[in-house]
Amino acid sequence: MSFSSIPELIKKKRDGGIFTPSEVEHLVIGIARGYVEPYQASALCMAVFFRGLDDDELVAWTMAMRDSGRTLDWSGSRGIRVDKHSTGGVGDKISIPLAPIVASCGVAVPMLSGRGLGHTGGTLDKLEAIPGFRTQLTIEELIRNVNEIGVAMGGQTADLAPADKMLYSLRDVTATVESIPLIVSSILAKKLAEKLDGLVMDVKFGSGAFMQSTADARSLAKRIVATAKLAGCPTVALLTNMDAPLGAACGNANEIAESVEILQGGGPSDVRDLTIELAAEMLMLAKAAVDLPAGRARARSAIADGAALRKFGELIQKQGGDPGVIDDPSRLPQAPRTAVWKTPEAGYLQKMDAGKVGLAVVALGGGRAKVKDTIDPAVGVRLLQKLGARVDRGQPVFEIAYREENRREIADRYLNESVVVGSAPTPPAPLILERIH
Repeated sequence: MSFSSIPELIKKKRDGGIFTPSEVEHLVIGIARGYVEPYQASALCMAVFFRGLDDDELVAWTMAMRDSGRTLDWSGSRGIRVDKHSTGGVGDKISIPLAPIVASCGVAVPMLSGRGLGHTGGTLDKLEAIPGFRTQLTIEELIRNVNEIGVAMGGQTADLAPADKMLYSLRDVTATVESIPLIVSSILAKKLAEKLDGLVMDVKFGSGAFMQSTADARSLAKRIVATAKLAGCPTVALLTNMDAPLGAACGNANEIAESVEILQGGGPSDVRDLTIELAAEMLMLAKAAVDLPAGRARARSAIADGAALRKFGELIQKQGGDPGVIDDPSRLPQAPRTAVWKTPEAGYLQKMDAGKVGLAVVALGGGRAKVKDTIDPAVGVRLLQKLGARVDRGQPVFEIAYREENRREIADRYLNESVVVGSAPTPPAPLILERIH
């Protein structure tokens, strides 16, 4: 297929045509190798945004994205490999306790994660709050760590699904980020490059989620599960609520401290419950549990006997970090100042907009407004009251850890916008709305 065919293929999708597998491969590999120009790839993204991809096209697109770079070679390795991916939210530190729990149960967990952008936090940024922790592993290091201790947590390397990296940067500046086929292929290309035996998806909906409506989140989850299955990777998705922040800690260092609390058997109940549920799904996919109740019991046991916490210490040490943070959270970065945000009226916390709380963390320097922004791991927001709580006038609701007064003032404005206090309690919404498999 010649270079001159690229405009014809863009036109084909623009006009509602269906790509053949060879046409998809030609386009995606061309994006990775540079014979599809960025302006052509941008036009292609817009055509896909409006016309979509059917199931066969999406599988072919995803596999071509995977095959645009290296895949992980597990030859000589034993055991079943399962990963988890979240579509992102505020206070979502679940991956950090989850990976060592599942690995301590004998399942290999090669976890590739991302960085935060906008109001959502990133697992890599949280892990890098641990002094010395390396997230930029080579493929060889990731494989070796999984083979030696059962778990590794790192980021996408330059040679892993490079077509995805190029398309993602274009989608961000061409208003095509929300395309469900492009989201599905972006997530799964990296996961399929891991050569997994199973994948668990946490697809979030609500004010702090990428997909704010339940219908959009459900649509995304169903296409991920169906596409992954057709690509040979058994996948389960949970639809989970992100209308309010998850847990109490929102930031980077303070989310690591909360993750340690979970591994010690404590921590907020919503974080603990979701971690256990996702661990049970991963263990069942790995055939390390016969059903979900058995998976939950095994995950709880790994916490109770200290195996999961010890595994987290192994992981930290293996990737160059300071395992002393487990026993002494003061070894994590600390902000020099703290303040509290107080409710201006008495009543019930009827709303705590997760997106606004996330933007408050960004304003403090704990997140990114732009890709190249530097993260301050010490700053953040801690919830002193949860959604639905009864509060008095002037009662502290948020604790703010900060460095600069002007940043705190901006964060205060977002927190003011995040909270609604009313005369009656709001019925609690379920944390997990639906299981899609």
